Amino acid sequence: MENLLLVEDDQALAMGTEYSLKAEGYGVIVANQLSMARQVLFQEEKEISLVLLDVMLPDGTGFEFCREIREQGLMVPIIFLTAVAEEANIVQGLEIGADDYITKPFRVKELLSRVKAILRRQNQYARIGEETGKTAPQEKENQRIYFGGYVMDLDNYRLYLGSVPVDCTPSEFRLLRELLVHRGQVLTREQLIQRLWDVDGSFVDDNTLSVYIKRLRDKFPGIKDCIQTVRGVGYQYVEKKV
Repeated sequence: MENLLLVEDDQALAMGTEYSLKAEGYGVIVANQLSMARQVLFQEEKEISLVLLDVMLPDGTGFEFCREIREQGLMVPIIFLTAVAEEANIVQGLEIGADDYITKPFRVKELLSRVKAILRRQNQYARIGEETGKTAPQEKENQRIYFGGYVMDLDNYRLYLGSVPVDCTPSEFRLLRELLVHRGQVLTREQLIQRLWDVDGSFVDDNTLSVYIKRLRDKFPGIKDCIQTVRGVGYQYVEKKV
């Protein structure tokens, strides 16, 4: 059973969301403030597969907790639950390491679709790591992608600059991998959204993809110019000419 951490101080909303998630077979731990969420994730070290995180909480903001999670090096997926539909707030959440967001009030179907999609992607990469971990040492080299001085380790879902680990969220990793695997090819925005989120397109704001592209360019300035926008179509990764 996959355990989800629901951080929400609205009791009625928390109860309804917990009921819906449990009906789908998930284990749910509810925290109505950040202190409880920190205890579950950092002190009790429970195995959490995904965090559903409200923005405004009695003892702080979800943005603060999201930063703490990423600073601790935890790659657990995070979906923000926000009543603030303003673009600036949504962008802020994505830029500090969230994988997705959903605006309250939300439809149960929409929430479940996003949760399932993100967990499915996580499990796919976990299986890749388990399977390649059983291969012979000489074969494992094929599970790495080299670009601009960086190494993408598909076995362990990690990025390195030389031998130094580089912070990268699961969604950033998946997007960068898609661009690198299809170097030189133009991937439409629709293709990327479908491959990365794997849900009904109406559930994903097109602006989300733009935010992730910007994050990749800011995080990897050495390859910023390699991630090219094909206006009106999508994006492609083009190697620098030496």
